[in-house]
Amino acid sequence: MGWWQINADTLARSRFVLSPLAETFASLRLLHSRQAAHPGEQVWLRDHLPGYRALLAADPVTARLVRAGLGRTWIADFLTPAPRDGETFEEGVARVRAVAPADARAQLAVALATVSPAARLPAELDRDDLPERAARLFEYVWTETVRPYWARRRHILQADVVARTARVSQGGWAAVLDDLRPGRTRWLGENRLQVNLHEYPPREISGAELVFVPVTSEAGWVSWEEPDRYAIVYPCTGTLADHRSRPAPASLAALLGPGRASVLVLLVSPMSTSQLTAVTGQGLGSVGRHLKVLLDAGLVERRRAGRSVLYSRTAAGDVLVEAQNRDDMYRS
Repeated sequence: MGWWQINADTLARSRFVLSPLAETFASLRLLHSRQAAHPGEQVWLRDHLPGYRALLAADPVTARLVRAGLGRTWIADFLTPAPRDGETFEEGVARVRAVAPADARAQLAVALATVSPAARLPAELDRDDLPERAARLFEYVWTETVRPYWARRRHILQADVVARTARVSQGGWAAVLDDLRPGRTRWLGENRLQVNLHEYPPREISGAELVFVPVTSEAGWVSWEEPDRYAIVYPCTGTLADHRSRPAPASLAALLGPGRASVLVLLVSPMSTSQLTAVTGQGLGSVGRHLKVLLDAGLVERRRAGRSVLYSRTAAGDVLVEAQNRDDMYRS
């Protein structure tokens, strides 16, 4: 397994960061793999995969670059610069474009070696415009497949960050780290953070900047700019990534109304009013009225976390949702 040595001060200074570039790379990986994790991704692939395939068919060098850069167990480093707090997509892609061509070729060779130890950089990729080609591909993926949905995705990612930050304040970092990428990230104790399952040498990152970056797909990876910045990119909570994959039980919708029931189901994780609005597609006023009824009924509770007011289900709310789930299961 791969792990990082990290002292308490570095972990205490770590934070969650949103990154349009990381979301774009995660979308590129999804287009490349064509493996949707939920119905929402299936719809997204149906809409955008034909255009992506046509782009690569017309540009075989960039197609070869993608195949080489994504490797099997290693991604070419220049495709995943460590995200920076507050960085726009344009600022992030400029860093990709600024990579030295020789560095890009060397990093592609490393990624290829994880596919086959005997693999060598193909002649088609022995060229100086690889960073420019990668940047143009990112710009296409961002413009055509991410930016149209970015406002909603940003709210979803913010909801994930708020929920995890609240968990840090309640139970410390260990439980949060174990849950970022279950089975891959894990707090090992003795200042050791497992970051993946690969047998790579440990890294000493104490004193560096450490950020955690959610994306809406099932993708995940680590990246760094030695020795100053390290990042763990992880998939956001599945309930948030595609709320349509967890519809409210029919009996609960009949009892509470479909809008109110969907809000109650989503509040398995703490969320703010604006985040519920973004995820459900309901109006702000409607969500506010639903929350008031649920609060008055004792099914949800609210508390402040920094500048946000978060709502989550109470024990009574949990019992009601689970009971209705079981009732629907028996009826089916």
